[in-house]
Amino acid sequence: MSLAAETLAAARARGWKIATAESCTGGMVSAALTDVPGSSDVVERGFVTYTNLAKTEMLGVREATLATHGAVSEEVAREMALGALVNSDADLTVSITGIAGPGGSEFKPEGRVCFGLATRAGCNTETVEFGALGRAEVRTAARNHALTLLRDAAS
Repeated sequence: MSLAAETLAAARARGWKIATAESCTGGMVSAALTDVPGSSDVVERGFVTYTNLAKTEMLGVREATLATHGAVSEEVAREMALGALVNSDADLTVSITGIAGPGGSEFKPEGRVCFGLATRAGCNTETVEFGALGRAEVRTAARNHALTLLRDAAS
């Protein structure tokens, strides 16, 4: 069984719906989930918020949070995940914001990805340093990590 199928099965067993809030992955988590036949009973919606404007308009991320911490931060990942929860009928949301590359900086290197995971009980965040694997590899690693977070939260 694929990671996406495992994630759907775990959420389905709890009667949960999932929403995603993606930046650097551009919808890859939603695509992986909806590639699985029958996913419509679990996948509620996906937000692709690639720009800061999209993050504020669609998810309610505060401009002050973006200005203070930058888009690639756990603070923004938290607001994205909570915004997806508020703006959907989901029980579980995941957010992803990071630097897939090429590029980055001394302070925010290529391969740094911040995640948020929210339920009605609260929100957890984490940062994963995937390293300068290359754009496609960082995005794939971030997608898989997000699916694992969702699966484990629903299990």
